[in-house]
Amino acid sequence: MGIHLHRPQYCFVIFSLCTFLVYKASPPSISLAPPINSLSSSQLRPESTKSISFLISTKPNPFNAMSTCSADLAAYLTGAGNATGAASLICSQFDSVSNQFIDTGYAIDSTYLLFSAYLVFAMQLGFAMLCAGSVRAKNTMNIMLTNVLDACAGALFYYLFGFAFAFGTPSNAFIGKQFFGLKKLPETGFDYPFFLYQWAFAIAAAGITSGSIAERTQFVAYLIYSAFLTGFVYPVVSHWFWAADGWAGAARGLNHSVLFKSGVIDFAGSGVVHMVGGVAGLWGALIEGPRIGRFDHVGRSVALRGHSASLVVLGTFLLWFGWYGFNPGSFNIIDKSYGPSGSINGQWSAVGRTAVTTTLAGSVAGLTTLFGKRLQTGHWNVIDVCNGLLGGFAAITSGCSVVDPWAAIICGFVSAWVLIGGNALAAKLKFDDPLEATQLHGGCGAWGIIFTALFAREKYVNQVFPGRPGRPYGLFMGGGGRLLGAHIVAILAIIGWVSATMAPLFLLLHKLGLLRISAEEELAGMDTTRHGGAAYVYTDEDPGKRDGFMLRSAQGRVEPGESTPTQV
Repeated sequence: MGIHLHRPQYCFVIFSLCTFLVYKASPPSISLAPPINSLSSSQLRPESTKSISFLISTKPNPFNAMSTCSADLAAYLTGAGNATGAASLICSQFDSVSNQFIDTGYAIDSTYLLFSAYLVFAMQLGFAMLCAGSVRAKNTMNIMLTNVLDACAGALFYYLFGFAFAFGTPSNAFIGKQFFGLKKLPETGFDYPFFLYQWAFAIAAAGITSGSIAERTQFVAYLIYSAFLTGFVYPVVSHWFWAADGWAGAARGLNHSVLFKSGVIDFAGSGVVHMVGGVAGLWGALIEGPRIGRFDHVGRSVALRGHSASLVVLGTFLLWFGWYGFNPGSFNIIDKSYGPSGSINGQWSAVGRTAVTTTLAGSVAGLTTLFGKRLQTGHWNVIDVCNGLLGGFAAITSGCSVVDPWAAIICGFVSAWVLIGGNALAAKLKFDDPLEATQLHGGCGAWGIIFTALFAREKYVNQVFPGRPGRPYGLFMGGGGRLLGAHIVAILAIIGWVSATMAPLFLLLHKLGLLRISAEEELAGMDTTRHGGAAYVYTDEDPGKRDGFMLRSAQGRVEPGESTPTQV
């Protein structure tokens, strides 16, 4: 039966076909990327009219393409007509346009991941400002340089070894063994944006450790530990929990069994990034010992204040901003529907929810720390608030995508007390961490792993980690204790692995005399003794030139250079 142009019911089909042929005849000059994540395929939403309008508007000469459309159809629509030929032509054009839409989906996802990588990398600036403000002025150049070199050394060693150890598949459950030097990239499932994003995570772990050993560590020790951490220690842990064939990950391939039938849900790295950096810093600070003057001759804690609260606040806000790439960006793709098609129910909504839970956890942690420290010390301290806020972010990072916003409030509240308690314990044990990195990232990161096992919601778990019906979820949400068991194993595994690798390294550096600077250099400051001069002209607070009073909240605190505190 032939097709006749005068029939109204064919008008829309012919118009649509001509539009598609316009698109095919003059494709946009856009470089499209292959898939960057193997978890799922991107799907086109029917309501994406803005994308269609953009594609059509980029054609150089639509009238010529329309003429081609008419000429191609004319052969089938004249005379007796040829319904089979017309149908074949129409279907072939639909296939062509469908492939173009798939390519566009890949481009959207690649752009999303690249933008997230840029945000996470911006956190390095936040770390640099936070570290600089938290140390004394005489060591500013040193700590800034270490942050720069974390990124530089991390880029080289993660490129050569780290990415392969983390995501080199096919491999075994312990460590990856493909993609050394990015060989064989790009391929389906892995592309350059994915490498860049994961590198930004690796150098974040190294930056955490540098804060724990600040103000007394030799420069060569920074280079050695940073290369080792980003090139080997951290990648192995990320392989365990994030690679498709790692032994503990919730996203492990469906052809493998998962730990306790649930796997470990460490979505963005409370354990993989923050605990790794925190535990590594713990061993470095323990083996080096406290800074000179941090504890007096009778063991009382002496405050060695950082020189700039302004830099601390600036660094905190930069880290907050970067966390929106750290947590929501860990979805890796955004163009994925959870069904039904055409609804708001998709990964784009989960990305937004993840940003909300991140915001609430950090904000509540900051407020809780503010009032908690007010009760403890009697004053309002912006440094404490900044650290509390970052502790909330570190804690929510594990479960940000699988918990409700109200649960994030609980997460932030508890993380503040974990940090306060950790700092009190550190002072009692005479443990010196200038940036509280061990307590903040290690302690709050561990709490975040436990929190996720308690509050993960079934619906969100199945959306983010599909393919395993009946997967356990949060204990307090009715999901049983299997997820909690898996997460306890994860905490022990991370502590054990990092301790077994980083502790011997720091001990070896200590034995070789490469870890700690001399007492003379430490007292003078590393900027002048090792880096060619001070960062800027600055005079540290002189205890002998005070006005003779201090806040009542400071009574009993022993400051450097004082025998007894002055009271009002």
